[in-house]
Amino acid sequence: MGRLLAIDYGRKRCGIAVTDASRIVATGVATIPTSTLTDFLRGYFSREQVDIVVVGEPKDMHGDPSESMRYITPGINRLRQAFPDMEFVFFDERFTSALAHRAMIDGGMRKSRRQVKGEADVMAATIILNDFLESQAYRMTLQK
Repeated sequence: MGRLLAIDYGRKRCGIAVTDASRIVATGVATIPTSTLTDFLRGYFSREQVDIVVVGEPKDMHGDPSESMRYITPGINRLRQAFPDMEFVFFDERFTSALAHRAMIDGGMRKSRRQVKGEADVMAATIILNDFLESQAYRMTLQK
């Protein structure tokens, strides 16, 4: 069983998080420039077995795709072409940025570090992946 990897996809930067091999816990990995995402993933996939890439899907308060899907969808389509054997799934990421900032504050992170733009991206990717894991566990309990 391979890891799950999450991407908080942005125009300039992407936050990356992965699970452990047992898919129990998600951990933030890095924030990388969006322009280098394909190369980063190529290297990561060569070192680690990843079964699914979970991509944060921004939605508005009504559950409709947000305006930022205009650049996210083409970016993910390029990744699907680069990695045709990899499964990419979208997962609702509403409120992850706000939750990421709250988690950084609650964790005692200094204001100067919270203002580093990439810190919130990697935290958001971690939240997306943890939420995805919880939703999968919930589905499994319903099936029993």
